[in-house]
Amino acid sequence: MARPYRILLLYVLLPAVALFAQTPQVVIDVVCDSSCYVTPPRPHNARPRNKGTQKVLSPLPDTFYYSAYDLYWKITVHDTGVSGDLDDLTDLYSLTDDILMFRGNAFRSTPFVGSVAGYPDTLVIDWTFNTGYDSRQSGFGSWGGGNGWTGQPLFVHWTDSLYNRFLSEPRNLTKDFTSEEIIVASLCSRLYFINFETGDSSRRSIFLGNPIKGTPSIDPTYNGNIYIGQGVPCQRPFGAMVVNLFKHKITHFERQDNKAWRDWGAYDSSPIRVGNFLFRPGENGTLYKYRISGDSLKLHTTMRYTMRYRNMKFESAGMEASMAVYRNYGYIADNFGDVLCVNLNTMKPVWHYYNYDDTDGSLVLQWEDDGLFLYTGCEVDHQGAKGLCYFVKLDALTGKRVWQQTFACNKVSMGEKHFDGGMYSTPLPGAGNCKDLIFFNLVTNDGPGMKGDFVAVRRADGEVVYRTQLQHYAWSSPVAMLNEYGDMFVITFDTQGRVYLIDAFSGEILLCKKIGINFEASPIVVGNSVVIGSRGRIIYKMTFKQNPYVNNSNSKYDW
Repeated sequence: MARPYRILLLYVLLPAVALFAQTPQVVIDVVCDSSCYVTPPRPHNARPRNKGTQKVLSPLPDTFYYSAYDLYWKITVHDTGVSGDLDDLTDLYSLTDDILMFRGNAFRSTPFVGSVAGYPDTLVIDWTFNTGYDSRQSGFGSWGGGNGWTGQPLFVHWTDSLYNRFLSEPRNLTKDFTSEEIIVASLCSRLYFINFETGDSSRRSIFLGNPIKGTPSIDPTYNGNIYIGQGVPCQRPFGAMVVNLFKHKITHFERQDNKAWRDWGAYDSSPIRVGNFLFRPGENGTLYKYRISGDSLKLHTTMRYTMRYRNMKFESAGMEASMAVYRNYGYIADNFGDVLCVNLNTMKPVWHYYNYDDTDGSLVLQWEDDGLFLYTGCEVDHQGAKGLCYFVKLDALTGKRVWQQTFACNKVSMGEKHFDGGMYSTPLPGAGNCKDLIFFNLVTNDGPGMKGDFVAVRRADGEVVYRTQLQHYAWSSPVAMLNEYGDMFVITFDTQGRVYLIDAFSGEILLCKKIGINFEASPIVVGNSVVIGSRGRIIYKMTFKQNPYVNNSNSKYDW
């Protein structure tokens, strides 16, 4: 029989042995590749970039940091006959100027910075498009039309060959079909196609069965697939799907997963393709990996996880944020505040960071002088009526925290409904004269009117540069434009239907105008135009420019 002191010694030594024996001391040598930088402004009608010769990227190491011991996970390989290794680690979304998924590229860093001449002070609404209205009842009421959170439109400039291929099957096209289209999935359960220039319908809409809250993604190989997740069940089945644009119909549907550890089958996250695989985080606590062959999908692997101290079946968290990717590392966050790095070859966790509360805003990767970093912030949900939004910068390769900034926020309850505080938006890295900053919308729910702030933070040390109060809180993620001098301007929207034009350097609101009912969705920017959907039924295209009849010679810009 072992003596008590020997047993005690084992309890002390074993964790230390595990730490040094199972946590490799790995030097990860990476160089900046095509996804490193914000794309310079280009004309909205520019052709796709010349891909040229692409550098073959090596996978990051199959390592495992001690922080991942916080997790209990289960990996199931469903297709054992095919290797799970990614055949290409290039950010396929960086090879085009099209906006094919939420925030545009694998870093979720909004590379589609627009361009504007001079000092913008004028907003012109170019067109509006009315969606249908879905009055069916779900367990959460009816959802109507327009767009909810995140609800970002997509923008495609079809090449001549693809444009002609669509023309060869004209029965689903309208007379307004064009090579430049806005594609958007609506709360009214339909997928819409809009002529970018005129705002007219360019194809027949497609019924998707249930309301769509999140942002679809178009396959970056242009195989015709668009990947869509349903948001609320008004009918069964309820799940995720593939629509093929050449066939103009749903070609693949994943029903609710009865093996998931969380019983909620929505998919608000915007899927992402890496090499020959598609990755789809689910609100059921599962990360799905599908092998793509041509335009067909086959489930390859699932990864389910929870924190070790939680009940596996009843306390697994769902993923609403969209996954960011660098090479074979994927970055996800969930409703409990878990932030994970996953090796997408093996689907095993690399590291784990706990960020205190529900995280719905997508994680953003950014190259800086001393490495690759990840930015994320949480909500005030599980903390109660008052709490803190923790905005953090992490080393993306190790999960080590670089700095943390906190913001006091409130959670407001109204009857059976509650409105969480904190961060719903996805951060926006600065460019031009603001390249050392990062921006986001913060729901403070301060005082009467449920206010919010637009916040600028210095990336080097986390210092708050300014906080500009908005007239109401904002869930929408900000976008940006640069003028010919490199001055950055931010466009953002609030949940009472206002649009804001902000001088990103100073935080000054240059324009604020109420044009809609409620903007929960995130916009895209194409040139000096912005497209966004609102709750209700309306999708807007608007242009920002300098009023030629206004003398700006007394502004702080010496032109």
